[in-house]
Amino acid sequence: MSERITRDDVAHVATLAKLALSDAELDEFTDQLAAVLDHAADVEALDVADVAPTAHPYPLANVLRADELAPTLDRDEVLAQAPAVTDGRFLVPAILGEEP
Repeated sequence: MSERITRDDVAHVATLAKLALSDAELDEFTDQLAAVLDHAADVEALDVADVAPTAHPYPLANVLRADELAPTLDRDEVLAQAPAVTDGRFLVPAILGEEP
C-alpha cells in the first residue's frame, strides 16, 4: 500500500462513529486497520484474469434429497394434545395487536 493510514485518520473515523478512544486504543486500532488495509491491497494485487467467477468454491449440483412419501403423525392425535385448537389448527395468541 503506497500510503499508510495515520493515527489522525483513525481518530477522525472514531469521531465520526462517535467513539471515544484512548491514546492506547488509537495506537492499537491504527496498527490493526493498517494491517487490514495492507491485506486488502495484497488481495487487490492478485492476478485473477484467468479465474472464472464462482458462487461456490466446490463444483456442486443440486444436493437436495428427493421428496419421498413417509408416514406422518395422526392429525387428530396431535391436535388432541394441544392446549387450544380451532378449525383443525393450533390456536395461538394474537401478536402485533392483530385480531382474528
